Amino acid sequence: MAKIILLNGSPHVNGCTAAALQEMLPVFEKKGIETELIQVGKQNIRGCIACGTCEKKGKCVFDDLVNEVAPKFEAADGLVVGSPVYYGSPNGTILSFMDRLFYSTPYSKHLKVGAAVVSCRRGGNTASFDVLNKYFTISGMPVASSTYWNQVHGFSAEDVRKDLEGLQTIRNLARNMAFMIKAIAEGKEKYGCPEEERAFFTSFPDGK
Repeated sequence: MAKIILLNGSPHVNGCTAAALQEMLPVFEKKGIETELIQVGKQNIRGCIACGTCEKKGKCVFDDLVNEVAPKFEAADGLVVGSPVYYGSPNGTILSFMDRLFYSTPYSKHLKVGAAVVSCRRGGNTASFDVLNKYFTISGMPVASSTYWNQVHGFSAEDVRKDLEGLQTIRNLARNMAFMIKAIAEGKEKYGCPEEERAFFTSFPDGK
C-alpha cells in the first residue's frame, strides 16, 4: 500500500494548518493510501550546523524527531509539508526540520511526490509556498498541484473551515497527489525509473 507522510509545521496541534491537512486525510483513505500525520511545530528542532556528520553516519548529529522521521520518509511514496505564514515565510521550526531532514538523508528522494500546504490570515502565502516547494524541486521530487495555490485563509481553525474554496483546493491537491503516486508506481513497473546523472559538481574553486 502506498503511504504519504504529512508534516504539521504549526505549533498549534488543532490550528489552521492542521485543519487544512486534515481535509486531505479522507481523500487519501478513499484512494487506498496510508497516511501518518506528524506534529513538528511543537518540537524543539534546532537548525543545521553544516558539520557533515550525516555524510559519515547516515543520520543527523542531533538525535531528535528528524532522525525518527527519516526512515519513514525513505519508505514513503509522498510527503506533504504544512506550515503557517510567519513574516512572509514558513515557520522557523519546519524550515529547520526540512533543512536537516533533506540534507541528512543519503537515499534518493527521486520520484517521491511532494506537496506544500500553507495557511495564513491574509498575506505571505505564495512566498511561503515557494520556499517549501524548493525542497522538492532540488531533490527530483514531482510536485503535486491543485486548482489554485495550496493555501487556506483564516485566523483560527474555525475560520479555515469557512474557506470553502481553500478546502476545495486542498481536496483537489490530495486527489492529484494520489493519482501521481499511483501513476508513478505503474510507470516504474512498465518503463523503469529515469536515469539520474551525478558525476559533476561544479564549485569554481579558482574563482573563474
